Amino acid sequence: MDLPTKVFGTDGVRGRANVYPMTVEMAMAIGQGVAKTVKNGKALNQIVIGKDTRLSGYMFENALVAGILSAGVDVLLVGPLPTPGIAFITRSMRANAGIVISASHNPYYDNGIKVFGHDGFKLPDEQESLVGKFALQAVCQNHCESHNASAKLGKAKRIEDASGRYISLLKNAFPEEHTLDGVRLAVDCANGATYKIAPAVFSELGAQLKLLGVNPDGTNINQGVGSLYPEKLQEMVRAGEADLGLAFDGDGDRLIMVDEKGELIDGDQIMAISAEYMSNRGALAKQTVVGTVMSNLGLEMCLRERGIKLLRTKVGDRYVVEAMRQTGACLGGEQSGHLLFLDKNTTGDGILSAIMVLKVMIETGKPLSELKKIMPSIPQILLNLPVKERKAISQVPALQKAIAQQEEILGDTGRILVRYSGTELLLRIMVEAQDDDKMKKAAEALKQVAQDALGREK
Repeated sequence: MDLPTKVFGTDGVRGRANVYPMTVEMAMAIGQGVAKTVKNGKALNQIVIGKDTRLSGYMFENALVAGILSAGVDVLLVGPLPTPGIAFITRSMRANAGIVISASHNPYYDNGIKVFGHDGFKLPDEQESLVGKFALQAVCQNHCESHNASAKLGKAKRIEDASGRYISLLKNAFPEEHTLDGVRLAVDCANGATYKIAPAVFSELGAQLKLLGVNPDGTNINQGVGSLYPEKLQEMVRAGEADLGLAFDGDGDRLIMVDEKGELIDGDQIMAISAEYMSNRGALAKQTVVGTVMSNLGLEMCLRERGIKLLRTKVGDRYVVEAMRQTGACLGGEQSGHLLFLDKNTTGDGILSAIMVLKVMIETGKPLSELKKIMPSIPQILLNLPVKERKAISQVPALQKAIAQQEEILGDTGRILVRYSGTELLLRIMVEAQDDDKMKKAAEALKQVAQDALGREK
C-alpha cells in the first residue's frame, strides 16, 4: 500500500466502518498514537473514550482501548454520550485527552474518530499530525515501536456517573428562577448519543415531552430522524401535539429547531437571536459572532444593524473555534446548527444551544416565530453532488468560467460558493440571491458544468 499523506481530515478520521481508514488496525494505531503524544511525566495519565450508538462503536472502542493501554496510559470509558459531553468529561476529569467515536450526521455504516485535548478543545494541529503520522506508519508500513513492559500497561474503567455530570452542566446553564413548566417539547434524538441525556435534561427542567429517535439499535442512527429529517417534528407541532420542536444529530453537537408554527429555525437564525440577546445584556464578547462562508447574508445584515461584527471562516467547527479563541468571541457556529457558546462549553452542543434559546424565549416573553424575525433570510440553494475525485477547482477551467459568469449575473444581490465536503466525496454548490429565479438558474447551470467536468459518482 502506498503511504497516504494524512489520515485526519477537517473533523477527525471518518469513513465506512471496516474499510480503510476506519479499520480496527487504524483505530488501535490511533489509540497508541494519541497516548504517546499526550502522555506526560505525571503519575496520572488517562484518556476518556465515548461514542454514539452505531453498531461499529463497540469494535472501535475496544481497538482504541487496546492501543492506549499498550502505550501505558489508562482509559476512562463513558459509553454513549454526546460529543460535547465527552469534551466536558475530558476537561473535568483532568484527562490528557478525549476521544469521540462518531460519524456525526452520517449513516450508521460510517464511523469516525476525533480527538480532544486536555482542555476540551480539538487536539491542536501539531499534535494531531503527530498522531496521524504514527498511525500511518504503524498501519501502512507495518512499523511498530516497542511497547510497554507488562507491568507498565494501562488500565481501563468505566465512569458510571458521566451522564449525571453532563446533565448537571446543562441544567446549570438554565436560570434557577425559571422552569419549563407547561412547555410541551417535541424532541428528536436521531437514535443517537442524546437519546438518554436530552429527555432527562428537559424533563428535569419541567417540560412535557414527546419523543422521537430514542430507540437506537445500532443501525438506525440518523435514519429518517434527527436534525437532517425534521419533518416529523414539524408535523407534530402543526398538529398541536407540541409547542416547539428540537432536533439533534447523531453525536449531539447540532440543533435544528421548529417554532410554534411548525417552521424550521436553523443555526444562523439561532445565532442572530442569541447575539441580540447577549449584546443587549453586555454578554457578547468583542461584539463579534463567528460564522462561516456558508452563513446566510441575512445574518450579516441583521448583525450589522445592531453594531455586531460577523467574522466568516472556512466551513468546519474547527475553524470557527480557532477564530473564536483568537478573537476572544464567545458566540459562533454554522448554519447547519453546529453552535458554540464558548463561555459554557468548548465545542458545539445541541442541547446547550436549545437551553440558551429557551432562556431567551422565557426572559423576553416572545415566541420563537417572533424572535426569528430579526433576521431577514436571503433565499439559498445548496446542492450536494457526488463526484469521482476532488480535483482542485482552480484546475477546472470550465467550472471557474461558469462561476464567474453566474457571479456577474447576480451582481451585488447574491453570492456563490463552490467547495468540496471535508468528510465525503461531494462537491457542494451554494447559491444565495434575493432574486429567486436568478438563484435557481445559477445553481442549475453550475450543477451541469460541475457534473460534466468532475464526473458523477454512482
